Amino acid sequence: MRQLEFDTIVIGSGLAGLTAAFHSSRFGNVAIVTKSELDTSNSWFAQGGIAAVTDQDDSFEAHIDDTLVAGRGLCDYDAVKVLVTEGRDRVKDLIEMGMPFDRGADGDILLGLEGGHSHRRILHAGGDATGKELTRFLLQKVVETKNIHPFEFTAVVRLLGNGGCVYGVQGLDFYTGENIIFTARAVIMASGGLSRVYSRSTNPHTATGDGIALAYQAGAQVADLEFIQFHPTALTLPGKEAFLISEAVRGEGAWLLNSSGERFMKQIHPLAELAPRDVVAYSIFRQMLTNEDPRVYLSLRHLDPHKVNTRFSTITGKLSEYGIDMTCDLIPVAPAAHYMVGGIRSGLFGETNLQGLFVCGEAASTGVMGANRLASNSLLECLVFGFRASEEAARLKLIRCSTGELLPFDISPEHEQTFLDLKNEMAELMTTHLGIIRNKQKMELSLQRFEEISASSSHPAQDYNMLKIKNTADLCILVNRAALLREESRGGHIREDFPEENPRFRVHTIQQKGYLPRFEPVNDKTGEL
Repeated sequence: MRQLEFDTIVIGSGLAGLTAAFHSSRFGNVAIVTKSELDTSNSWFAQGGIAAVTDQDDSFEAHIDDTLVAGRGLCDYDAVKVLVTEGRDRVKDLIEMGMPFDRGADGDILLGLEGGHSHRRILHAGGDATGKELTRFLLQKVVETKNIHPFEFTAVVRLLGNGGCVYGVQGLDFYTGENIIFTARAVIMASGGLSRVYSRSTNPHTATGDGIALAYQAGAQVADLEFIQFHPTALTLPGKEAFLISEAVRGEGAWLLNSSGERFMKQIHPLAELAPRDVVAYSIFRQMLTNEDPRVYLSLRHLDPHKVNTRFSTITGKLSEYGIDMTCDLIPVAPAAHYMVGGIRSGLFGETNLQGLFVCGEAASTGVMGANRLASNSLLECLVFGFRASEEAARLKLIRCSTGELLPFDISPEHEQTFLDLKNEMAELMTTHLGIIRNKQKMELSLQRFEEISASSSHPAQDYNMLKIKNTADLCILVNRAALLREESRGGHIREDFPEENPRFRVHTIQQKGYLPRFEPVNDKTGEL
């Protein structure tokens, strides 16, 4: 196996990974390892924008409060304060670097409004293509940096370490079949979320949570995996993939209508269509059940057609491919798995309980998101904690850490169909038993099946398709166990057998390999950092 040495290894090439790699390059040589192309990530598909306090009428206090309210009592205050206060600086850095956020005729940056926000603070680019424009901008900076070395189409199959530390990764090159050993002072996990373990998701096919599974298997703590955010408005058409209809569409005035043409959100929440995402997604789901209709509808008929087409050119273009005119047709939508709120447990600098392993982006559980992410805080989290992780990783001294015998992985065609069959089975179980509404009976059945699949995938241990089965099964087990433990309804976790929020569960759910699950208190102190 080929061996390569770097100062920092970054796993993943979304906004968090690109941010971490770009800033890490100030301190030495960096490897970016990604199982697809550099421009394939959840960040690329983010439509809405990035939330930051840049307007004189806005304030840090208001953004912090909006985040805490959306998080349903599970946000760690210090992490939220870091996100909001340093977020403005990170956005200003981008502007100074030349990031082309959308501006009005007067030259000022245009600010949008989204659900859960009390002020217009959403910066966007390309109308509704912020993730694409922002990721592309930073990707160009990364490509131009000579001491950043990309390894595309290379899957990480193992973290190297001995249970208390991490000193590198083992990668598998999809093109050549070569196994590569990467070693470094620090590994920054920015591998993204797991929403593709559901059968209906807004995420690209790469969002399968492999990095979280590998970190857990290496001994890292994971937190709050029961909280999966379902985006309320994903296009739903027979035989078609879910396509995200941005929160910003409702921010600009779109209405949600049920099959009877009634604007139902006005009776449910004072913010109507701009209520927090968990409220809107659950309300839509209830309408679908009540009316026995697998969809509700977005209506923009009452809005200025020119403004709609200009602001949402990406969405307008996609809908036109399906024969839908966004300005005058009703758009059929339904919730879809969108964002993993929990993840690998980290501190304020992206550090984990394993020396040498850092995490940022959707793969991380920083304490910022609570039980329900506030819209457009995710790209901001990538910038803030990607930066912080890179700086903390650079301060880390080279550690003495070893691992046992390393055997090569290969990709055997004979197990490919097994992987596809089990992947689809697990996705269906996650959707029906761990979707928007859950109960103990169904979750106990799915947990038993996930454990069977995990146990059966241990052999042959060095086959990549079998590894993918085990990673997916282990993730499903972790989500399932956490959801069973939380006997309440809060944010992105709703149980029909425990329909109310319970103050006893104002805690984080922590899981670690070899230990029983436990709860940790929320850090809600409001002092200065």
